[in-house]
Amino acid sequence: MVHAVAAPNLLEPVIAELYSPSPIFTWVELQCMALDGIMLPLYGKSYAAPGVALTARLRARAAALTVPEKIRKRVVAGRLTAAWIYGCAPPPENLALLVDAKHRISSLRSTKGCSLHEVRLGQLDVVSLGGLLVSSPLRTATDIALHVQPERAVPALTRLLNHPELGVRLRLLTLAVEAAPRVPHKKRALATLAHLAR
Repeated sequence: MVHAVAAPNLLEPVIAELYSPSPIFTWVELQCMALDGIMLPLYGKSYAAPGVALTARLRARAAALTVPEKIRKRVVAGRLTAAWIYGCAPPPENLALLVDAKHRISSLRSTKGCSLHEVRLGQLDVVSLGGLLVSSPLRTATDIALHVQPERAVPALTRLLNHPELGVRLRLLTLAVEAAPRVPHKKRALATLAHLAR
């Protein structure tokens, strides 16, 4: 017995997940649609279509659109920016971008709306999401503990730890911070983690 399969209607409009200024909609049109509740502002000049799930991949795509294409493959979204991408922090005012010490950071200095941080990155420290390199959840949590003030770090770390699918465990995070080479604020980071343990 043969079952007929309905052919897709090629005349139906395709609704994208993410919109940014383009020949389809200008930025002014997108802003007006957001004011009318038709679009949801996501990040920068990017807007999510109604009813679309706001996933890490979608947030990473929105962030990627604000990073100049010529440097996109040389930087890694990290710290609170990565926490936002994972759904564990509010949208950042400026993207925190990590640059591996193997690359020269001076050539990237003119990047607007971004703060650049020269770091050493291992193979397990980076994942690819939505066209952007992002620090792994564990590396993200470690960097937040070490480099972000406790009043901003604690809420993000709590959310990262409370998302089991991200795989960040407090004991593992504490070990990662303890294993960090001589860095400023290490004692403060361990105190923050001890506070979370309580």
